[in-house]
Amino acid sequence: MVVALVSLGVLYHDLLSYGWAQAKGQIHILRNTKEVSEILQDPAYPDSVKQKIRLIQEIRHFGIDSLGLAPSENYTTFFDQEGKKLMWLLTVSGPYKVEAVKWKFPLIGDFPYKGFFDSTRAYEEKAVFAKKGYDTNMGEAAAWSMLGYLRDPILSGMLEKSEGRLANLILHELTHGTVFVKDNMELNENLASFVGDWGAKKFLVQKYGPDSPQLKKYLLQMEYHDAWARHMLRGAMQLDSLYATFGRSLPATQKAAAKTKALQRILATADTLLGGRFPLDEESKKSGIAQNNAYFISYKTYRSQQNQFLDEFIKQFDEDFPKYLKYLKQKYPTL
Repeated sequence: MVVALVSLGVLYHDLLSYGWAQAKGQIHILRNTKEVSEILQDPAYPDSVKQKIRLIQEIRHFGIDSLGLAPSENYTTFFDQEGKKLMWLLTVSGPYKVEAVKWKFPLIGDFPYKGFFDSTRAYEEKAVFAKKGYDTNMGEAAAWSMLGYLRDPILSGMLEKSEGRLANLILHELTHGTVFVKDNMELNENLASFVGDWGAKKFLVQKYGPDSPQLKKYLLQMEYHDAWARHMLRGAMQLDSLYATFGRSLPATQKAAAKTKALQRILATADTLLGGRFPLDEESKKSGIAQNNAYFISYKTYRSQQNQFLDEFIKQFDEDFPKYLKYLKQKYPTL
């Protein structure tokens, strides 16, 4: 028995170590949150902070009452990040296929990304994959969902977002607590993105009106965001089409050169999006955007099924969201 336990400890050392590190990070946040009611009554917090917190409460109630998202105590507490980043997200892909390396976790299944509360550990794991020849990308999480097992707090960094982007974010995360399918993060994230996009528009119309500057700003943001996402999804398909032509005998230098040329072309043609109304500045062009396959993974994970959900929503449910949500909950086995 002891030998078996030691063997398991060795076998699952990395998973156990990672799980413990994540638990410590989450516990640190939970131990340092304050109830929203405390923040709203505390004169030390400026009105601008309190206004955004009240707005989040309105968004939360809208999601539950108007959209039918699962009731929860999420976003009823507040955590001050003190200007610091909280979670880093590592995405990894093979060098000649736009396909995510997946991590398997107990209960919740496979994930095409891995989150870290410890930046040192995140970049160490990134370096390990890069050394093995994988493409890697490191991003930052603005929020994450504990799927109703713990109360998700309002993070102070959220308050920097505009009304529309904030509504999108909160509704996105609340969706995870309503419908979450094991081993299918592409469906989970695409669905949450769809709900966030559509729900935010409805919330802004209800709160500010159909001609409000808040709605116009959000629609402009989403117009560019959607165009960029579609461009990157096309780019991912172009890359995979290119890689499919690589034979085993093709020298590695030629593969790398063709890949670099394709990536540069994808980035260069981004200037033509929406008739060139949003040209990239030089800083963005030099920042490493779309520098490798891993960059494209998030667009496949979050944006590749938007048309499918929208068509289904409009054609089969006549934009009756509570009815559509009920259908989705029956169709997909939720954790």
